[in-house]
Amino acid sequence: MSRSTPTTAGANSVESLEALAFELRSKLLELCGTYEGAVHIGGDLSVADILVALYHYGLNVDPADIASPERDRFILSKGHAAVCMYIAMAMRGFFSYDDIVDTYGQLDSAYGMHPCKVQLPGVECSTGSLGHGLPLAVGMALSARHRGEAHRVFTLMGDGETGEGSVWEAVMAARSNELGNMVAIIDRNRQLMTSFAEERVVFEPYPDKWRAFGWNVVEVDGHDMTELVTAIDELPEPSSRIPTVIIAETVKGKGVDFMERNLAWHAGSLGAEDLEKARASLSSGHQGETA
Repeated sequence: MSRSTPTTAGANSVESLEALAFELRSKLLELCGTYEGAVHIGGDLSVADILVALYHYGLNVDPADIASPERDRFILSKGHAAVCMYIAMAMRGFFSYDDIVDTYGQLDSAYGMHPCKVQLPGVECSTGSLGHGLPLAVGMALSARHRGEAHRVFTLMGDGETGEGSVWEAVMAARSNELGNMVAIIDRNRQLMTSFAEERVVFEPYPDKWRAFGWNVVEVDGHDMTELVTAIDELPEPSSRIPTVIIAETVKGKGVDFMERNLAWHAGSLGAEDLEKARASLSSGHQGETA
């Protein structure tokens, strides 16, 4: 599947996608300011652009036909970013944003802190235990190959979870089975829950590790919408034999100055004063980018 990189006005233009990413971040802050518990706001903000690029441009999915056998499959391996995915899906028309705000994190809510496919139609896979999304994606992609189906399987992972052995077993299995219908996206924000990544695990040279396992490696700025949609446009055909990883360099807490690269904001809640500061920071940065 090939697309023209969106550069003109329209539903899929870069400008419209950037506006959606700003809207998504704004709604994330509103929820973080109204929910009584902690929201994984830092990692939500780092993947906002990626999830907009997927749900509003890259994924072949239809909110009106969520069971279509031709749909692309998406697995949020970093399941703690679920609320960002929920909002991106709501903005696409899968369900109501107000329902998320009204019930998020409550007992029996469809919108839990981690996604549950039983509770929420449109979610392909229940996740939350890190390191499992890529192995599950391999199984889905291999099944699609055996069935002669032409869709892609995408998974979004945090860089921290790629320190787990299950990930690299799946990396090897995907290449061994020639799963060119598989796309892994890495939220490379270089932070873990309580430390910076390289303080705990030596990831670098990170892209070279993926290349050594035989994957097609694409490196992008995870907050540059043009780079994200170009990476999607240039994906090999699903019938190809080499899986692709898109390594997206991101900033945890992106868009809110006092959250960016701040370990204290892996998860938290916003009081009234902090919410106003966060809104102002987000708006100021967005205006600067669009000026």
